[in-house]
Amino acid sequence: MCKVFSREFSNASIPCAICNKSSIVTIIHASMRRLKTEVTPVLEAVIMNPPEFPQMRMRRLRSLPGLRAMVRENHLRVEDLIYPLFVYHGQNLKREIKSMPGQFQWSMDRLHEIIDQVVALRIPAVLIFGIPLEKDEAGQVGCDDQGIVQTAVRLIKSRAPQLVVITDLCFCEYTSHGHCGPLIQTDHGLDVDNDATLPLLAQQAVSHARAGADVIAPSGMMDGMIAAIRSGLDQAGFTNLPIMSYAAKFASGYYGPFRDAAESAPSFGDRRTYQMDPANAIEAIREVALDVAEGADMVMVKPGLSYLDILYRVKSEFKLPTAVYNVSGEYAMVKAASINGWIDERRVVMETLLAFKRAGADMIITYHALDAAGWLLDNGTGS
Repeated sequence: MCKVFSREFSNASIPCAICNKSSIVTIIHASMRRLKTEVTPVLEAVIMNPPEFPQMRMRRLRSLPGLRAMVRENHLRVEDLIYPLFVYHGQNLKREIKSMPGQFQWSMDRLHEIIDQVVALRIPAVLIFGIPLEKDEAGQVGCDDQGIVQTAVRLIKSRAPQLVVITDLCFCEYTSHGHCGPLIQTDHGLDVDNDATLPLLAQQAVSHARAGADVIAPSGMMDGMIAAIRSGLDQAGFTNLPIMSYAAKFASGYYGPFRDAAESAPSFGDRRTYQMDPANAIEAIREVALDVAEGADMVMVKPGLSYLDILYRVKSEFKLPTAVYNVSGEYAMVKAASINGWIDERRVVMETLLAFKRAGADMIITYHALDAAGWLLDNGTGS
């Protein structure tokens, strides 16, 4: 029997493949194998003969705020944050989204107000969603060089050239039916025509690139979308423009408030034929692997809170720059609880964002970005 926590795990029956003993050390050894850590004699000795209470007191390093800060394993920075923005047709518009208190739809002539705030808070990037005046069956309006996202990109880059502008690439905001591409009749009813959507995605990506987008972020979960977009960008001369793929995007109930914000709710059915089943983890890894093979430079897991296991697995497996989307429903729940006085909003938000970092996120797309950045800068922890 391994000596590590032998009393608590005295009934453990799974032998460790390294030491042939049973206990929590099995878990430690398994983790070391995943991380390709060599089990040296010194490390083996530490694992097999750890200090015990009272020689080892874990609370010693928690006694002072300074000590806790010095040994903290993960850190949240302003540079980790990406702020999503909703640009709306019309003029003189700053319309609060009822299901997302503190978030707004912005008309083009007032967009500078929020951009200036983002820059002042040192948030490095924004993610742009557009809500156009007119929609059509195929969402072709999304490919217009004078479209709402394209115009917003030019305005933002003109006002704040240092800001990284990421454009969401999809058709749900532009189709009259609210699905993520043109439709086709199948044996099971109407569904998105996957292969017909691919050239439209490439066309939309090139249009965003011409407008000055710094990163293209396709979110439609179409098979083959990354290859089609990469090919389209390269053929148009945008070989250096990176793609951040919504690679593991689940069909989630947490998206409800977003569909109010982007006015993109499907007019029939749902998106379960193209977004992932929340029960599937191995499939998520396969999805990410396919997107990486097709040319994705960065990958994303969406939603965040209920999918921390997926985030951890994606980062561990691929070691690529990895984003997580702290989605609208997650935001709305925190705001509602805070408004009712049930939680400490600041503490819960920062704990949530730190959980994303701990799970492996390099970038966090969050509607809390403005507040979080302010809190970090107030604490002197924003760099």
